[in-house]
Amino acid sequence: MNIPSSARVLVAGSANLDYVVRAPHIPAPGETVLGGAFATFPGGKGANQAVACARAGGADTSMLVALGEDAPGAQLHASLAGAGVEVMCKRTPELPSGVAFICISDEAENAITVAPGANTALAPADLPDLHGYSHLLLQLETPIATVTDYARRARQAGLRVVLNAAPAPADPLPAALLESVDILVVNEGELAQLAGDGGSIAEAAARLGVPCVVVTLGAAGCVASDGGEWLAQAAFAIDAVDTTAAGDTFCGVLVAALARGAALPSALREASAASALACTRAGAQSSIPGHADVSAFLDAHPATASAERLLARCLGPR
Repeated sequence: MNIPSSARVLVAGSANLDYVVRAPHIPAPGETVLGGAFATFPGGKGANQAVACARAGGADTSMLVALGEDAPGAQLHASLAGAGVEVMCKRTPELPSGVAFICISDEAENAITVAPGANTALAPADLPDLHGYSHLLLQLETPIATVTDYARRARQAGLRVVLNAAPAPADPLPAALLESVDILVVNEGELAQLAGDGGSIAEAAARLGVPCVVVTLGAAGCVASDGGEWLAQAAFAIDAVDTTAAGDTFCGVLVAALARGAALPSALREASAASALACTRAGAQSSIPGHADVSAFLDAHPATASAERLLARCLGPR
């Protein structure tokens, strides 16, 4: 693997301990469902993406995170460090570590409620020296003012700023944030929330003014803008067990691939393969594959389905 010396990624964001229960279906409002197996897994969008980036190989990965002085915080720290992530931890004795409550249906769909706890304490003053980093990866499970400040300062320092705008914000993103983003990663719902629901995917993405927009399309695959041209990567066919952290795996692997010099089409293919593999395993960080597993999967799947329909879906009316 020919790796540039500047392949260093900083992930700044959330970490949550996931409390997961499986059930025949996700409860409707007011409904009680008798569930099955219960387990806890280290998770949180930021931490998941950091683990995915580190396991992808070829990019040194650090994470700035806020954790409580509690057992979940110790478990989350250990999971990050065990994956090879350099942990830059802000401890918050006054706040517990973040937790998430997840119900997973027999169809591998999930519903998630997050109690952010310590994640709300991540502040602009916590950003470390950015010298030596090539990419900053951000999400929206920490305060938006902090995310905006980090993106602005990283752009000024010459880093490529990647924002996964998830979970979908209730309010429009600050213009100062979008102006500082080089690559925006969203699903269709998040894109509609940010840009409005009119026109095609390509037209909606253009309204945001971000140089590169990657739109994930679930089991169909993903599309991405690259210098005004749209690319498509069809999904890999798998039997899904648990879709938790599939999107986070995609983001972390995508950034790792770009940091080590991969072209966008190759990075999309690697990220899609890793995301597919994550869906075949239970849990968040426990489901994220390593570089060897992704390489073997790609060797066994040298081509995916035609991307023509995805491009038509991107450029045509929604």
